[in-house]
Amino acid sequence: MLTANISGVEHAYELIDNRSEAVVAEAPSTGAPTLVFVHGWLLSRAYWKPLIEQISTRYRCLTYDLRGFGDSITPSALSQPELDQPELGQPALGQPTEQPQPPLELPIELPKDRICLLEKEILHTEYNPSAYSLAAYAHDLNSLLKTLNIEQAWVLGHSLGGSIALWAAYLYPKRVAGVFCVNAGGGIYIAKEFEKFRAAGQQMVKFRPAWLQRIPGLPRIFSRIMVKQPLQIRWGQQRLADFIRANRQAAEGALLETTTEAEVHLLPQVMGYIQQPVHFITATEDSIMPPRYVRYLASFHPHFRAGESVTELSNCGHMSMVEQPKAVAEVIQTVMRRAR
Repeated sequence: MLTANISGVEHAYELIDNRSEAVVAEAPSTGAPTLVFVHGWLLSRAYWKPLIEQISTRYRCLTYDLRGFGDSITPSALSQPELDQPELGQPALGQPTEQPQPPLELPIELPKDRICLLEKEILHTEYNPSAYSLAAYAHDLNSLLKTLNIEQAWVLGHSLGGSIALWAAYLYPKRVAGVFCVNAGGGIYIAKEFEKFRAAGQQMVKFRPAWLQRIPGLPRIFSRIMVKQPLQIRWGQQRLADFIRANRQAAEGALLETTTEAEVHLLPQVMGYIQQPVHFITATEDSIMPPRYVRYLASFHPHFRAGESVTELSNCGHMSMVEQPKAVAEVIQTVMRRAR
């Protein structure tokens, strides 16, 4: 596991490149863009592994854990043994990280021209992003790419990660060449539904003792959440471990600060200013982010084309990259070929 200090937190990341010399030689003279993967709420970089196994022979892939999740928790947490990847066996028992993270310096330094555009054209007021806002996480992503000397990348975001990817594309258009949103959409604020979602999420993160991993049958329950067909037990073990070890401050902050009415309504407006290619991957059985909400957000892209900008996977739930990694890989490669 490699780490980079971003916003005062050691971010865990992995850079995978299984390309052959022949594939590298086929790349444009400027070099093929790196694919960067951004996970969703209460998850980690582990869930991209099945998809990366499908495409790392064609593209260099960067996975990392968002600030406060996975192994990007606190500097002290990095001295503890890393949780095993799913295929290596049952994850080690983790300890919930209740100590606060180092505060993110606010206001964060966002590109002035992009922020001025938001303030002038959309908000008509000063924009002050909070520590766990989509803009703040997009800032983390750009800082990581800059630290790793990655000048240009395509960003793939799952669920919450998709919204972060869109913000990164808006704020850093020279750094982000294109975006794939996987099971990500939104832009419609339904007050009662969001109130229930936020309340349930807050309750979830309050009680997460490490001994939950010892309860027989709980990994099996986690392997069935948000998916069409039950995943292998190892994924239930991974999801339970990531749920337990997520930093409470970050988990609550990311939940509450990205689901306000203002933030939800701002996302489609941001989408409208993105000029890079954006492709959405949705699923027929996704109850967390139904296809209609994905298509709604996608329609705000200036280059949206009905029938081309959104791919809908059948018999699939909210975890497309784990449920159907081969199908997702085919979509990615088709869109990337088209974008050359």
